[in-house]
Amino acid sequence: MNPNTATEYRNLPLNVLTESTTNPRRIFEDAALKELAASIKVQGVLSPLLVRPLTGQNFEIVAGARRYRAAQIAETATVPVRIVNLTDAEALEAALVENLIRSDVHPMEEANGFFALLALEEPKYSIEQIASRTGKSATFIAARLRLTELTPLIVEAFYREEIGVGHALLLAKLQPAQQEQALPNCFREDWGGSSGKAKRILLPVRHLQLWIEHNVLLLLKQAPFNKRDAQLVPAAGSCVDCPKRTGNNKLLFAEWASDNESQCTDPTCYAVKVEAFLQKQIATKPELVQISTAYGQQQEGSKIITRSKYVEIKSEKPDTPEKAKWPEFKTCRYTTEAIVSEGIDKGELRKVCAEADCPIHHPKKQSTKADSSFKAEQDKRRREEALANATGMRVLQTIVAAVPVRLMKRDFLFIAEQMLPLLDDKRREMVARNQGIKAKEGESAAKLLSAFLRKAEEGVIGKLIVEAVILLSASKQADGGKVIRAAAQAYKVDTDAIALKVRHEVAAKEKARSAAKIEPKPAAKALKKTA
Repeated sequence: MNPNTATEYRNLPLNVLTESTTNPRRIFEDAALKELAASIKVQGVLSPLLVRPLTGQNFEIVAGARRYRAAQIAETATVPVRIVNLTDAEALEAALVENLIRSDVHPMEEANGFFALLALEEPKYSIEQIASRTGKSATFIAARLRLTELTPLIVEAFYREEIGVGHALLLAKLQPAQQEQALPNCFREDWGGSSGKAKRILLPVRHLQLWIEHNVLLLLKQAPFNKRDAQLVPAAGSCVDCPKRTGNNKLLFAEWASDNESQCTDPTCYAVKVEAFLQKQIATKPELVQISTAYGQQQEGSKIITRSKYVEIKSEKPDTPEKAKWPEFKTCRYTTEAIVSEGIDKGELRKVCAEADCPIHHPKKQSTKADSSFKAEQDKRRREEALANATGMRVLQTIVAAVPVRLMKRDFLFIAEQMLPLLDDKRREMVARNQGIKAKEGESAAKLLSAFLRKAEEGVIGKLIVEAVILLSASKQADGGKVIRAAAQAYKVDTDAIALKVRHEVAAKEKARSAAKIEPKPAAKALKKTA
């Protein structure tokens, strides 16, 4: 604000005052206004309104719209004002600062105020300058500005207080399509009430963040295209310079910018680049075999071979003698380069064998000479199997349809009771020990664990299910540690920190044992003195 601006104090009638159209405050609660009006009737307006002169005898309210409205309710004839000659930019800045010091200002109102300052032609403001003027950090300003990119649906939910500011800030970092896709994942439905209707419960911000990480963000290091190629899709430009890349906009993407790997927050743009790269590769190498990672029948006239028509040759070496015998670890004279044109890993180059007469990857099945009765028996068996499969699928679909949107204790209990018997005795005892259950001699850990589950809270059962899944998956794979690492990544567990702590604990125990061996026993000391 210009320090040389003249200031005048006086009382003005309400009818000469006009609210500013650029006032960041948009929400005026009726109850709060009536309470303030009651106070004004008794004590008057204690703090003058900040106004600036317009044409003639009219004045625009720069700060104090809430007091002005309450004075109208109180039917006060005049209000005290402080008249200052301000430019549009100075008025906007004054209104913004005035409202920022009040705790009841809505974050969307802050966002719109910051955006209005940033949009001024003269003087020009930067995020850092706004931060300096308002006493906020640059990160805070950048996050608030991003709120202006929320879709109308999200803004309405925010104003209705259906979501919190943390949820809104996360959603604002996504593209419009992903914002509305992510919104339902801010809530869960609780069917525990007696009304028969689901109650929508707002979930913690961390739940939404994890959903975004698993369903929206894409690791750029896994992209098949060159991230620096600005001409692949000219309208999108280079990923390196893209503001939607987490590593390129650390001020905005603080949650993910600390990761060593940059991520893309725009799946649509990512998909367009993958398709452009695919078409460029096919144009450059027409001899490339096009493959799909999905099974099914190949469409008539399509060049894309479905998964059942080719064998992918593994690039890594087999880690067991049994695997070395598998066809996918062998090469043949028909092995050729292919590109994934449909499905998962689209755009990636693979080595495949798609030759139907290859004796290594597509060996001919021995034809069986069977009489008519044998064939009839085979047909009957196939029909019975098909009928049993169809019935089983229908039953399974009906069961799944009966599962509520929000799983309850009975559902968790069912899953746990079906999974625990799949674990061997050693791993079941491990689960029991982690729950503080110690079986005495002659007691069954499985029975004790079953009794424990019946009495446990659903949160405890849920954690036990996760533990059982990890142990079961690890027992079925050659590299069990891979499952542990995947689980640690999913739940944001710092495995390096834990490993370091365990190493220190073991070293401390070994040091203590070594010290105990070196120190002479008391009896030995006494014997030495006697001698």
